[in-house]
Amino acid sequence: MKTGLFSTKRSDVSIAVVLCALLACAAPASAQQTPAASADAEVRALIAALGQSGCRFQRNGRWHDAAEAQSHLQRKYDVARKRGREGTAEDFIEAAASRSMLSGKAYRVVCPGQAERDAGDWFREQLSLTRGQRSAR
Repeated sequence: MKTGLFSTKRSDVSIAVVLCALLACAAPASAQQTPAASADAEVRALIAALGQSGCRFQRNGRWHDAAEAQSHLQRKYDVARKRGREGTAEDFIEAAASRSMLSGKAYRVVCPGQAERDAGDWFREQLSLTRGQRSAR
């Protein structure tokens, strides 16, 4: 091999590869999280927040408890993921958590001690809270 500024030996390349692999393993897991993984975590947090909220969820004119609503939205999210349509948490809110895909009717949420409101607004507020908690860590 030639020697000079841009020449490399095979052993130099091997050492560089090993060092890069070691550094990648040593990096914190949060730094390795891809945007898709981050969006997935946010959507899962939104769905879980609904399930734990004690709120009632209206879709197509019928009210459902939080557990039923959580199950419904989890199924919608699972279908979107299978079709490769994950997107951002905002995409999930807009496409799946705000309105019925069949009827186009807006979903509604009512929580204990609060007024009824559009589900999209509720989920956007929850997303803001989730992101605020994450950045406070």
